[in-house]
Amino acid sequence: MAKTLLYRLFGIGKMPAELKAEFEREGVLISDEGIRGTVTYKNFRGGGRISNWKRQWFAAAIVLTQERLAAYRLRQPIIDVSLDDPRLKEIDLSIEEPETLAVCFDADLFHPDWKGRIEYRFRTPVSKPLLASLENRT
Repeated sequence: MAKTLLYRLFGIGKMPAELKAEFEREGVLISDEGIRGTVTYKNFRGGGRISNWKRQWFAAAIVLTQERLAAYRLRQPIIDVSLDDPRLKEIDLSIEEPETLAVCFDADLFHPDWKGRIEYRFRTPVSKPLLASLENRT
């Protein structure tokens, strides 16, 4: 699957360089960067935002190490959860379409004062192996 145009031209959607060494120390199992991502907010209230339904597109990077699952939107962390964190079991992980990983959860799972649902989708050829590897580890 082709990388996003922003990634090919400007490197947007690249894994933060300062974290690459940290991920390598943790043991990278699967990673991909410069991929298409979306976030959908449903009945969302929190962080100064209110939205009944809103979708945003972005360039993303995702990594699964021996210790955690992390994803980045424009080099900003959007998911960073340890594999032994009990909240990981409350995140709905699934494959949509042939190569889309859906990561969905209630907003108050990570921010007690937020309400609604947050749904991330990452279009990547490593979606199936990533989900299979996560299911084997949790």
